[in-house]
Amino acid sequence: MKKFNIEKEEYINKTFKIPVKLADRMNKVCDNKNVSMNKLVVKCIEFALDNSDMDI
Repeated sequence: MKKFNIEKEEYINKTFKIPVKLADRMNKVCDNKNVSMNKLVVKCIEFALDNSDMDI
């Protein structure tokens, strides 16, 4: 029988300043997609980094 494991992801707190207009747009996306602001920010950053031509 397989074990039921729940892996805990490690997080760190960071503070950023973003333009009000951008925050408003992000809030609309969160409301429309029923996701948290944190989840949206993580997904946006992952997408940007994954699709970047920077050497990371």
